[in-house]
Amino acid sequence: MNEMVHIRGGTFSMGSQRFYPEERPVRSVTVDDFWIDAAPVSNGDFARFVRDTGYRTWSEREPVLLPDGPTLGSMVFRRPIDMHHTADPSAWWSFVEGACWHRPLGPGSTLDGLEQHPVVHVAYPDALSFAHWAGKSLPTEAQWEFAARGGLEGAEYAWGHTLEPNGAVLANYWQGLFPHENTLQDGWERTSPVGAFPPNGYGLFDMIGNVWEWTCTPWQRPATTSGDGCHAGGCTSLGDQAAAAADPARVIKGGSHLCAKNYCQRYRPAARHPQAGDSPTGHIGFRCVRLAGAGDAG
Repeated sequence: MNEMVHIRGGTFSMGSQRFYPEERPVRSVTVDDFWIDAAPVSNGDFARFVRDTGYRTWSEREPVLLPDGPTLGSMVFRRPIDMHHTADPSAWWSFVEGACWHRPLGPGSTLDGLEQHPVVHVAYPDALSFAHWAGKSLPTEAQWEFAARGGLEGAEYAWGHTLEPNGAVLANYWQGLFPHENTLQDGWERTSPVGAFPPNGYGLFDMIGNVWEWTCTPWQRPATTSGDGCHAGGCTSLGDQAAAAADPARVIKGGSHLCAKNYCQRYRPAARHPQAGDSPTGHIGFRCVRLAGAGDAG
């Protein structure tokens, strides 16, 4: 099971002025002490949860209405052949019938060799259910960003101010011209095993790249956000599942292996994006948190 790291709370500058409008303004935010998973929940972790509970994920039980009728499945990235549609996500995202957490590319695919990779094709209710089973919560956006910064106040990346210091690739993101050319400088076509890249200053792995991660924070522009939308310890209520699909979106954080210099530079702690709770994909996972108790060491 995923180890947890104790994060001593504090006040930090949340957001960024340099990249996308939804990250602005930079504002002062305070979080309390908490524990956070050292890495994203892996396929092996999620398999234990499924074996223990018999749980079926959203993509395995909630059909999507397509022209040919209701179909179970999820969204899978496929590198497009046509070079002309570089601004249309439908050119590289396909709904694949039968794709789910244990068939990540659809029928015929398996988790062989992927046990230590982050679980994907998990909707927001799936992440909530795992957190409840594990006795944990899902992080708020502020908790997640505070942890991702690793103690580096104001740095654009989880390791400093430069994306590739001295040419080093420190996270799993896209190298080359997205979505057609991937040079695989980081060594991975899709997800990578958790812990394949160096941890940040708090000892946390894959806070940047690899997979986007769910938070429990409802999507709002920072300028109109008065709070995180969740209690200080994150969201764990199974009652929240019924409302998850009706939510316009939740905040996801961290970027993924599909973020690139020429497209979606969201491999940064401040980066944020809306995602509908009932929309699993092949590049979104999660990690969990829990509140720090009075007897916890820091």
